[in-house]
Amino acid sequence: MAKPTTPPRAPDADTAPGRGYRIGQTVIPARPIDPGLHLVATPIGNLGDISLRALETLAGADIIACEDTRVTRVLLDRYGIATRPYAYHEHNADVVGPKLIGALAAGKSVALVSDAGTPLVSDPGYRLAVSAIADNRRVIPVPGASAPLAALVASGLPNEAFLFGGFLPQREKARRDRLLEFSGVAATLLFFESPNRIGAALASAVAVLGADRKAAVCRELTKAFEEVRRGTLGELALAYADAHVRGEIVLAIGLGKPEAMGEAEVERILAAVSGSMSTGQAATEAARQTGLPRKELYGRLLARRDGSR
Repeated sequence: MAKPTTPPRAPDADTAPGRGYRIGQTVIPARPIDPGLHLVATPIGNLGDISLRALETLAGADIIACEDTRVTRVLLDRYGIATRPYAYHEHNADVVGPKLIGALAAGKSVALVSDAGTPLVSDPGYRLAVSAIADNRRVIPVPGASAPLAALVASGLPNEAFLFGGFLPQREKARRDRLLEFSGVAATLLFFESPNRIGAALASAVAVLGADRKAAVCRELTKAFEEVRRGTLGELALAYADAHVRGEIVLAIGLGKPEAMGEAEVERILAAVSGSMSTGQAATEAARQTGLPRKELYGRLLARRDGSR
């Protein structure tokens, strides 16, 4: 005997006629969404990572613009969204971009998605958002999955401050120059990398940043063959030197060992931050600037404040 299914909800005055999305056997009518450019984050691998707000936005939008209609159609079909997606990518942006801005000017709602993750992060959607802002149109973020953030939290590396550097250059000299630019940044570094170049990228990182710096290679995040490999840059460079891997990769590189800072400079920083922040915030900021453990600095800040009473 077939299991009974949940009947579709009846549309009401607040829903967009004929538009909706499906979760399991339940069809949920979508409400009309406000005019503007909606930047909709989509899953980076596991389709279950889509948010309810993202589904309602995609179902309620007048236009869905995407990098690859075949990729986006898989997501739309999974959740029963019938709206036809239109391609917007680096090769047709000059032609399609003005048409989408025209649709915004006519009071339409446009949902922009990338193939995976959050739009505008290393994809051509940035140009469209800038054009929309210049034309005085609303730009509305619909947050969700992000590969750099997923890698950061899985890496086990410090997350008080981080810098996303996009894709590293393909050529060796340019790649080393880029890493050198970031070498003094007091933050965990995050880069997208190709599986074909991860070995070369790690070798460059060892040459510029040193073999002892902690790092993680985060591959196929949220997918069936997800892998997070942690170690020093030297260990990872050796492991991936001749490895043949597949899938999308985020390379996370931790902070280097800070140069020894004089006690007078540490005291100057503590004095500067203690007057304008809470003790916890001041300890975090002082740790970022000095490279000393936050717990130690927190204790010193407490002692300073107790002594000033």
